[in-house]
Amino acid sequence: MPDSPQNLFTDGQSSRTRRDMIRVGMLGGLSLAASLRLRAEDTERKELKSGIFIFMEGGPSHLDTFDLKPEAPSGVRGEFKPVSTSSTGVQICEHLPLMAQRAQHYAVVRGIAHNLADHGVGKKYLLTGNRPSQTLNYPEYGCVVSHEHPSEHDLPTSVSIDESFVGPGYLGSQYSPLTADKPRFGFPYSVRGVSLEDGLTIEKYRSQRQLLTDLDTAFDGFENLDDQVQGLDRFSRQAFDIISSPRTRSAFDLSEEDSKESARFGKHEFGQSLLLAARLIEAGVHFVTVRLRPAEFDFDTHSQNFSKLKALLAPFDRGFAALLDRLQERNLFDSTAILATGEFGRTPKINGQGGRDHWARAMCALLAGGNVRGGQVIGTSDATASEPAGEALTPDDLAASFYHNIGIPATTEFQTNVGRPIMLVRDGKPIKAAFGG
Repeated sequence: MPDSPQNLFTDGQSSRTRRDMIRVGMLGGLSLAASLRLRAEDTERKELKSGIFIFMEGGPSHLDTFDLKPEAPSGVRGEFKPVSTSSTGVQICEHLPLMAQRAQHYAVVRGIAHNLADHGVGKKYLLTGNRPSQTLNYPEYGCVVSHEHPSEHDLPTSVSIDESFVGPGYLGSQYSPLTADKPRFGFPYSVRGVSLEDGLTIEKYRSQRQLLTDLDTAFDGFENLDDQVQGLDRFSRQAFDIISSPRTRSAFDLSEEDSKESARFGKHEFGQSLLLAARLIEAGVHFVTVRLRPAEFDFDTHSQNFSKLKALLAPFDRGFAALLDRLQERNLFDSTAILATGEFGRTPKINGQGGRDHWARAMCALLAGGNVRGGQVIGTSDATASEPAGEALTPDDLAASFYHNIGIPATTEFQTNVGRPIMLVRDGKPIKAAFGG
């Protein structure tokens, strides 16, 4: 069993002591501190793959993207037509032409089913691979990677492009991702703290850090502090390492990209976010989450499903295709596990507003990179994409497969606040077909 977080849920000192310590920890202006953790220097390094999770928030329509049903009645099949891809027998939506040309590099997973057709709980389910619980908060993928496979000391292990929704759960706040805003094409991009804004130079920061270190010394011996307080000095040290690291600041600096390369990903937030994700993986960050959510990317198409999707799929197609190409060009595709999905699918029947409503009984996902065998369709749905045809796959199975591809067994156990160990993915198993089994 892997090492468990220490003192994650102890009661610790009085509230007054905690406030005092928090005030000390904030003197250096460490905006990264709350999002970072520092593992012991003698932590055993394990071989792993990096990961990129692309979350299409809102619930993209599976029938109009990767699971079209051209033989279904018109009120089900909709306006979009399927097109053949570079992989024999695999068809996807006509509005994904670049992805169709690269079908050999990813696997389409169909027939995924659950029963949580609500955005809030559905997101928690798909972002963690575990059904939400009233007694236990499960961690997001990147937080688990931060616990199991920390990056080098001067790099964040996990970065969330756009804010994190679930967070580290039972692992504790020291495994939270570094949160970065979505970049915009043609605009300077910076991350607060990493970019040293408002005239704060490295030398000034060094002085503030020394002051923080001196003050921390006065609090030696506080061994029973709660998790958030106990980690402040450790977070501060890593925050300094990251802020002063040339390779971290360079990884976030999109201005270093050639204009043609930036344009290849697309002049929109999604494409630029994937370009940033690629740069972070290249720099040595182990996990990047890219959240596509309103207002620019809203897959919650209760009305005007087809006109909205037509506008959404073009940048998705361009950005995702560019990411696949870039990782291959940089020899990182085989060491980077990729998962793209939303929280559920959409109703087979088109409603009176030309839209599709929430539908969790059938959805789809994409797996790519690492050991995934591309150019195939895994799982099937029935004639109207209403439910799986045959044995259903679950979000738990998808999570177990993603973790397996990253190099973390889904059976890994962690100690939690409910007084017992719990498996990383309780009810899912890796999908053998995804890896050629």
